[in-house]
Amino acid sequence: MIGEHDRSKYDAADNARERYRAGFGVTEELVREISRQKNEPAWMLEKRLQAFALFLKTPLPQWGPDLSGLDLDNITYFVRPDTDESASWEQVPEDIKRTFDRLGIPEAERTALGGAGAQYDSDVVYHNIKEEWANRGVVFENMDAAVVKHPDLVRRHFMTSCVPINDHKFAMLHAAVWSGGTFIYIPPGIKVAFPLQAYFRMNAERGGQFEHTLIIADKESEVSYIEGCSAPRYMTNALHAGCVELFVGEGAAIRYSSIENWSLNTYNLNTKRALVEKNGTIEWVNGNMGSGTTMLYPASILAGEGARSESLGIAVAGPGQNQDTGAKVIHAAPRTSSVIRAKSISRGGGVASYRGLVRVCKRAVDTVSHVACDALILDDESQSHTYPFVKMENDLSELSHEARAGRIGDDELFYAMSRGLSEERAIQMIVGGFVEEVSKKLPLEYAVEFNRLVDLRMENAVG
Repeated sequence: MIGEHDRSKYDAADNARERYRAGFGVTEELVREISRQKNEPAWMLEKRLQAFALFLKTPLPQWGPDLSGLDLDNITYFVRPDTDESASWEQVPEDIKRTFDRLGIPEAERTALGGAGAQYDSDVVYHNIKEEWANRGVVFENMDAAVVKHPDLVRRHFMTSCVPINDHKFAMLHAAVWSGGTFIYIPPGIKVAFPLQAYFRMNAERGGQFEHTLIIADKESEVSYIEGCSAPRYMTNALHAGCVELFVGEGAAIRYSSIENWSLNTYNLNTKRALVEKNGTIEWVNGNMGSGTTMLYPASILAGEGARSESLGIAVAGPGQNQDTGAKVIHAAPRTSSVIRAKSISRGGGVASYRGLVRVCKRAVDTVSHVACDALILDDESQSHTYPFVKMENDLSELSHEARAGRIGDDELFYAMSRGLSEERAIQMIVGGFVEEVSKKLPLEYAVEFNRLVDLRMENAVG
């Protein structure tokens, strides 16, 4: 694969960051150029090159949705906007600022957040944390900056024990070309009262976005983090292959919430994983609305005694969408517990699948795990599938799985319509009740946006 790289340099006095748009395809030359532009240490370049070598010899996965339409040679893997990162929203260029203003980023930060970041294509353009938390030792950084400013923490955690670079083909690709993202460190005993947020916008046609999120919650600390994603729709394919690594220390807690609304031309092949120590808690809240093809299975490795994982997800599959989502939990220590609640809605020929894994290791005695899958199918064209995998390696634990699929009943529709609602509005109301469990977990501003996105997906659901 040969990529042609076209870049134009701006006057350093006006703009220290180079504007850069790579050609199509990924090459060793491009991997080295990404590392060079970010002034990375030698160990990060070495990791990138190792991952790229693994990527070249690893085939595409064959067990999930059809990926034959994804042309990896026709993707732009690195696009830098012509602006530096700013801690002041007013300094962000007007065209980029308008995009994020429409998404509600600055308004949400002013009212409900402890800090916010915004990424546009391959670079973070805005990052800010409220002084209260910075003064207490909380680190909330652009991931690129964290590699330089916090090298020991990053090197110890970045794609090592949580998501190793040889995990699967798209983790390998991510490790080779990652750019931007979020780094968070919460010191021992600090409980951040307000959520931190990042928003990722992929704007380039035939673009790829590969942001990396690394959150470290030290002993007895707590943090909530919200991530939003979107992209405009083009006629050509785009690729999102981000990576999320969460390290939950002893007695610590992380709530990670994500609302993903990529456009239908996007392949969303994301990797999310948490490593949880003794008595730690990880809580996943996921909403997947967009993208033509999604493969996303947030995973928890319960490595310490008493560790706990809770996963709550909703996938909405409309016309032309294949939402292959689920959750994974590996119980590696005694007296751990997990709950997985997966919901899906399919309409207009959409395909929604739950694909999950629960593994209880031999030493993980007295473990309790429960999985519940609920699927709502709105017409005769659409599909719902459940692919659970359970591996129990001891006989002193308890594991249960239940799955239900159904349609909206005629009686429920008749009752709602007899109260003056149109059929379409009645369906929206019933679907709203179905997804309420997810929206209640989100801060008010995000719950409103989430419900609005679901309503939009239900428009024209009749006939």
